[in-house]
Amino acid sequence: MITDMMEKYAVWVLLCCFCVGMTSACNLTASAPPPTPDLPTVRFVAPANNARILQGTDLTVDIFAEDTGVGIARVEFRVDGVPVGDGGPPHFGVEHRFRVQMNWLAGGIGAHVLSAIAYRPDGTPSDETFIVVEVVEA
Repeated sequence: MITDMMEKYAVWVLLCCFCVGMTSACNLTASAPPPTPDLPTVRFVAPANNARILQGTDLTVDIFAEDTGVGIARVEFRVDGVPVGDGGPPHFGVEHRFRVQMNWLAGGIGAHVLSAIAYRPDGTPSDETFIVVEVVEA
């Protein structure tokens, strides 16, 4: 019961401080969460989002990855959530920026989600980026 009263009093004091504009008198402090480190980035150069692809086409997918920090070790390419390719910098090391091309044999009439994730050497991933392509009958 005492705890409930103390919580209600703390809320009341906080509301009064804000309503009266006396936030400095309240001496309430809140610590900000630690900053999230900059993540690598990845984007599709080609094909364009919403591109129409003929079924059976050996589609070249062009992906650009960048990391201003540690650098990129590899890029994973997925179709409908399933990994179909993996590529790294041309010199098998780590680079801050690079483009990689991977191929996908366009199959399955309808819409498909292409996605890519860039990884640092320690495994830190970028946010996954997505485009949609529509496979149509040849």
